[in-house]
Amino acid sequence: MSTSSSASSASSETVTVTETRVACDGGGGALGHPKVYLGIKADVGEIVCPYCSRRFVLGANAAPAGH
Repeated sequence: MSTSSSASSASSETVTVTETRVACDGGGGALGHPKVYLGIKADVGEIVCPYCSRRFVLGANAAPAGH
């Protein structure tokens, strides 16, 4: 799962991803939140973490997550 950040604070951070399944732990180590896995619907193209509001956006070459 590759990501690239475009902002500095997790609450307003937008992360461009290449897969439709992403994991978020708040990025704050012990000060983060429980790790959650989020599924991005291809027709929507983005999802927001319910804990920290980090926004994950599918990049141009995104592919469905494999098992």
